[in-house]
Amino acid sequence: MKLGVTCEFGMNPRQFLNINARRDFFRQCAGGVGMAALGELLTADGLTAASTLPKVNPLAPRQPHFSAKAKHVIFMFMEGGPTQFELFDEKPALAKYDGQPLPASMTKDLNLAFIKPNAAVMASSFKFRRYGDCGMEMSELLPHLGSCADDICLVRSMHTDAINHHPGQLLMFTGSIQPGRPSMGAWSMYGLGSEAEDLPGFVVLPSGRGTSGGATNYSSGFLPSHYQGSLLRNQGDPILYLSNPEGINRESQQATLSLIRDLNEKRYSETGDMEIASRIASYELAFRMQMSAPDLLDFSSEPQSVRELYDLDSDDVDTREFARNCLLARRMVERGVRFVLMMDASWDDHTELNKKLPKRTRKIDKSTAGLIKDLKNRGLLDDTLIVWGGEFGRTPMVEHRKPEDRDNAGRDHHRDAYSMWMAGGGIKGGQVIGKTDDLCLNVVEDPVHIHDLQATLLHCLGFDHTKLTYKHMGREFRLTDVAGNVVKKLLT
Repeated sequence: MKLGVTCEFGMNPRQFLNINARRDFFRQCAGGVGMAALGELLTADGLTAASTLPKVNPLAPRQPHFSAKAKHVIFMFMEGGPTQFELFDEKPALAKYDGQPLPASMTKDLNLAFIKPNAAVMASSFKFRRYGDCGMEMSELLPHLGSCADDICLVRSMHTDAINHHPGQLLMFTGSIQPGRPSMGAWSMYGLGSEAEDLPGFVVLPSGRGTSGGATNYSSGFLPSHYQGSLLRNQGDPILYLSNPEGINRESQQATLSLIRDLNEKRYSETGDMEIASRIASYELAFRMQMSAPDLLDFSSEPQSVRELYDLDSDDVDTREFARNCLLARRMVERGVRFVLMMDASWDDHTELNKKLPKRTRKIDKSTAGLIKDLKNRGLLDDTLIVWGGEFGRTPMVEHRKPEDRDNAGRDHHRDAYSMWMAGGGIKGGQVIGKTDDLCLNVVEDPVHIHDLQATLLHCLGFDHTKLTYKHMGREFRLTDVAGNVVKKLLT
């Protein structure tokens, strides 16, 4: 084509070359002008690094699947397996077989941890009475809890798959007897986040000598680590490393954090890695906790009436420890903490049941009732779900580790039928769910498996348990594993 000649598109050759030159320019500058334009679009969508570190809160409150009755959970875990016979499920028929073995036809399918199926039956030494307007039957050992009968729902038909403590606790809190799964508190945080700005959203309060499951009861498993429970200790710093080391004052610590933030901001501007933003958010939460934790643990503002309600000034050191945890649980809920796990050990009464149980119930009875009443008085019980119980129950048959000593008698682990109770947060109080046979060997009405309990707890928090999932190792995991049904009779 010669210059000055018009082409079929109405352009002369010079105009045609100019068009091609502009196309070549943009094609050759795809890594510059084109990428710059693309970068602007991605930044607008939040997909590239901004020039400064963004405010990231991995624990920010999130909406559940549907409107929830409960916003907080206080799980009062009585490690070891409280005996249902002496506390919640009276069985007069035990007296008929007291001191005798049961027929083999009744025990042939039992899976027992230590005793043999032909062990003799042991009748309970404690009486039951009716409590509340609902007439709920509970042990004489729990008079204060009995005064809250109209607020609690007693489940007498619990059953589980594990006969020993660690697997039983893993199943209770993670939905699996194998370690490595996220705990119930971690799942709650993953779904809802936390309303607490200056405290962890998932807090663990231990009492007693320690649990078999230990940290696996509050682990985040394969969920991000910021969903893990934070252990509040009874001695020293309530949270490890809460206090500054010697020679470090608040001003120097703040200067250090500012420098770290500047370095993280520079690195973030280069990479856009959101883990950097999450890390600095964790540093800043820890800094805020140094101010909030001492106030949380200062009970001087509590009136004497509250101290008496919780039995906070008891002469017994174990009672004071448990009472303190009950009061802390209420104060944490007030401050927006999502999940409080109280772990009291140990209720594993293989020996000296009649000697140990009255002391243990005195330790927890008044404080537990005080927590329910205090939450109710403050208008917090309606959106706070309380769960009380252990990983399994006890056998009707006696365990004698010293056969020559009758007072040494205890009970073995029993997975097939036991009791727990719930209150508040969407639970219908003043009722008993489920029934066991005359010797509490098996559930005969409305069985509630551990997975059903988990599904119901998540329902109270506003979640369909089958849809609260996390993809790991190529498949979707959930707290209830592949089972579980919401127990509708429990709900308001």
